Amino acid sequence: MLKNNKVFPTPQALAESLAFDLVNQIKNVDTSVNYFTIALSGGSTPRFLFTVLGDLYAGTVPWDKVHFFWVDERCVPPEDTESNFRMANETLFTKIEIPEENIHRIKGEADPVKEAERYSKEMLDFTVKKNRLPFFDIILLGMGEDGHTASIFPGYEHLFLTDKICAVVVHPSTGQKRITITGLVINNAASVFFLVTGKNKATIVNNILRDHNDKKQFPASFVKPTDGRLYWFLDAAAGSLIGNEKPGNKEIKK
Repeated sequence: MLKNNKVFPTPQALAESLAFDLVNQIKNVDTSVNYFTIALSGGSTPRFLFTVLGDLYAGTVPWDKVHFFWVDERCVPPEDTESNFRMANETLFTKIEIPEENIHRIKGEADPVKEAERYSKEMLDFTVKKNRLPFFDIILLGMGEDGHTASIFPGYEHLFLTDKICAVVVHPSTGQKRITITGLVINNAASVFFLVTGKNKATIVNNILRDHNDKKQFPASFVKPTDGRLYWFLDAAAGSLIGNEKPGNKEIKK
């Protein structure tokens, strides 16, 4: 498994570099055979990324050959300000030409248990299967201050072992229900990107990367693609404890 971990001076620089990489991956895939599949996350850093994609690459990518999914969603309607779908729609989908059927949102307004089952089937129907699981070309992940990723919070680490594709979880602080893909799906992807920014994440980032994921102290520690590639894209603040490298699109030597 190739690890490619990079530190950028700002979240904007991170987003611009990742957008360039994603666009090249999409263009290099033979979409006459299969669609290119991406699972999106929510959060401030993906907002930068989606904005760059929508503003700079709207007319240069075969978006009709790309199918978008989500790694998780809050159980709220799509127009709610907390909706991950709404954020992606406002910053990306309204700026590109893409068939509506290529956008596979999690229906946060539906019954959570039934929606988890429905979305599991939709992922199976619209992705290539590998290991009898949905196989994504790219999965984008964030990481919380508690080390959670997708909506797999501390205490839900069993979701990296379950045979379910999607699960319903409850946020440990707010009590809000969420629907998330599980760890087996994440680790089944061709490429997984962690997008992490902010000084408040630096200690956990350092613990995970410097421990080589062996201790598995946090949910994010369990992300180890079986046959794919794992990338950590960090801003200078999030990567500040890792080494002595100065920020500026440099690879972290391990």
